[in-house]
Amino acid sequence: MAAACTGTFMLAASGALEGRRATTTWWLAPFFRQLHPKVQLDESRMLVPDGGVVTAGAALAHLDLALWMLRQHSPSLAGLVARYLVVDERPTQAAYIIPDHLAHADPLIERFERWARARLAQGFSLTEAARAVGASERTLARHLSRVLGKTPLSFFQDLRIEHAVHRLQTGTASVETIASEVGYADGVTLRTLLRRKLGRGVRELRGRS
Repeated sequence: MAAACTGTFMLAASGALEGRRATTTWWLAPFFRQLHPKVQLDESRMLVPDGGVVTAGAALAHLDLALWMLRQHSPSLAGLVARYLVVDERPTQAAYIIPDHLAHADPLIERFERWARARLAQGFSLTEAARAVGASERTLARHLSRVLGKTPLSFFQDLRIEHAVHRLQTGTASVETIASEVGYADGVTLRTLLRRKLGRGVRELRGRS
């Protein structure tokens, strides 16, 4: 069984995803978690195979899903088809996720997002964050986990990465300068995080602008 984008909701409603790892279109992930809390959702991934079930991310991920199926039988043919379709390998949706869109799914998270954006260059403090949004540390962490499947720190880091990518694609500032703007000690740390989170390096990100 396989599904992509909103089709994953139908698959989950059938019970086929209960207890399994899955993905869905990233911008509906908070709604998916509310409906199907027993699914181990990772909306950052483009494809998640689990046993005899495969799920894919947002709309055009159906191409990734089709190529994955073809690759199970012939990797060389899948590579050839991908070249004809002009489709690059895209293991993650992380590069396309808009953190502030996800934050709007919950008023408390939206307040946390505004607070976080104002202090990306500073260190993260859960105590200060909870105080700023008017909630306990446990309540803030619970909201982030329930809606986004993240800890407050991991969401804070997502905002740092988003800002760094924007600066790389819209300006000529050095990596060291941008790293400082988002609270990292040096450019090496930022380069490592970009590669790990997005699967792309600085040169590739600048080339997309």
